[in-house]
Amino acid sequence: MNILIGGEAGQGLATVGEILAKSLVRSGYFILVTQSYQSRIRGGHNTFAIRVSSEEILAPQEPVDLLVALNDETLTLHQKELSSRVRIVADQGCTLEEENCLKVPYGHLAADKFSNIAALGVVCSLLGLEEALVGRTLEDFFGKKNSGLIEENRRILSEAFRWTSAQPTFAGKLPPLSNPPSRVMIQGNEAIALGAISAGLKFYSFYPMTPSTSISLTLARLAGKMGLIVEQAEDEIAAINMAIGASFAGAPSMVATSGGGFALMAEGVSLAAMTETPLVIVIAQRPGPATGLPTRTEQGDLNFVLHAGHGEFPRAIFAPGTIEECFAQTLKAFSLAEKFQGPIFILTDQFLSDSYRAVIPFDVENFSPIHPPADALKAEGQYRRFALTDSGVSPRLLPGLTERLVVAGSDEHTEDGHLTEDLSVRKQMVEKRLKKSEGICQEVIPAEYKGDRHPDLLFISWGSSKGSVWEAASTMRSSGQRVASLHFSQIWPLIPDQFMGLLQEAGRVVCVEGNATGQFAGLIRRETGFKVHQRVNRYDGLPITPEYILRK
Repeated sequence: MNILIGGEAGQGLATVGEILAKSLVRSGYFILVTQSYQSRIRGGHNTFAIRVSSEEILAPQEPVDLLVALNDETLTLHQKELSSRVRIVADQGCTLEEENCLKVPYGHLAADKFSNIAALGVVCSLLGLEEALVGRTLEDFFGKKNSGLIEENRRILSEAFRWTSAQPTFAGKLPPLSNPPSRVMIQGNEAIALGAISAGLKFYSFYPMTPSTSISLTLARLAGKMGLIVEQAEDEIAAINMAIGASFAGAPSMVATSGGGFALMAEGVSLAAMTETPLVIVIAQRPGPATGLPTRTEQGDLNFVLHAGHGEFPRAIFAPGTIEECFAQTLKAFSLAEKFQGPIFILTDQFLSDSYRAVIPFDVENFSPIHPPADALKAEGQYRRFALTDSGVSPRLLPGLTERLVVAGSDEHTEDGHLTEDLSVRKQMVEKRLKKSEGICQEVIPAEYKGDRHPDLLFISWGSSKGSVWEAASTMRSSGQRVASLHFSQIWPLIPDQFMGLLQEAGRVVCVEGNATGQFAGLIRRETGFKVHQRVNRYDGLPITPEYILRK
């Protein structure tokens, strides 16, 4: 079932959505949430869509099966999206005269500021959720500081359940589940934050920018418990330079922003590369140029991140496609940043950042966080921070934790870190830094292939479109077509030997991505000479869906 809750900012729409989604997860169901909101504090049309099933869900769905309208505008705007089995929940004052519309007397059930809780109770009752479970979820959401508020919310919830149970059978209840496994509800940004903590993050600096801000809020909330420093800087320039300084001093560090903020960080990226300082940088994409659509989604910054920072230096770019990958690839990013001493990037987007899913709790028992070197005794002889080595990776000690002199600067330098304009040394240092690319290439995550071998049609995708492409391919296979998908969750470096054979054996290759110019398709052609046969691009600010892919 695909549930769409629509209304204005300020109506408590996200509150209803999050409590309903968490109640569904606690009842044992899989969910996938898509949030759409405008860039304003109050007003504007926002939606919170929950696709729910007893089986795993890979992608959002366009047709709406249950429309919960918190205002009349929602009824008008989503008329063309309603499925053939749609049921509508609206205020009794609405003018819609349809048998499939349940008109709720919100004014009698609750005061205005609690009408969203009444709507929550009506929907949960229609879906067949247990009132006690929803009540506990409600209490967990609001906390226990204001007992009066909790009591009023519970009273309204019970009133809504009672009213709904007295109505004629209106909507099919979800199938009951027996002994479902325990899962947690988590969004992409929260998974990135938890992955960073698990990797050993100690310092995080940021300037708020949608849609990356919930990474900052999650880390700030957990800072005291997990021993982190979370610092809101005056701008993104300060944020990245603070993180470089903290990492230089031995605290594993990360920054997160979106395209406009990352533009200000570009000089700092080069500083991290020149000083060979580990740093993880998260860019949560949104449509540009400039401010663009600040609360919508897009995959338009691949080329920007790939080439950001002046000069030549190695990098790796991850593009998680699931919540689990958000967690695991953040761990990998910290490991690579520490191992190869430089900036490593995580490229996500608004859709995945804000998308809640039901996942099995992450296993954190079998790995340990990174620990920057602090033992000066391991550096034998004269310590040279930028010593020329076969791997390009030089010994790294931390200032203040050793009697040896630790020197670094933004100018080109000698092996001991001091400024130089010796052009022969310059050539050696460029080659030394670039040698690290060989080690990074050895740790690239291969693209994931799914479907028929020697297919008539092969989809290529990267990042958050993973589930939608897989579902579209599955739909085509179910109709008898030979279809496969090749998904990249690491988009740099590209290792042609890992995937060129798959491209060449396919009849037709179609690249799906959320931008107008086919940036990843162009990157593949640049690196391999292979030109994809067709592109499916979306750049209207909405997430890629299976239905969109099949239409195109």
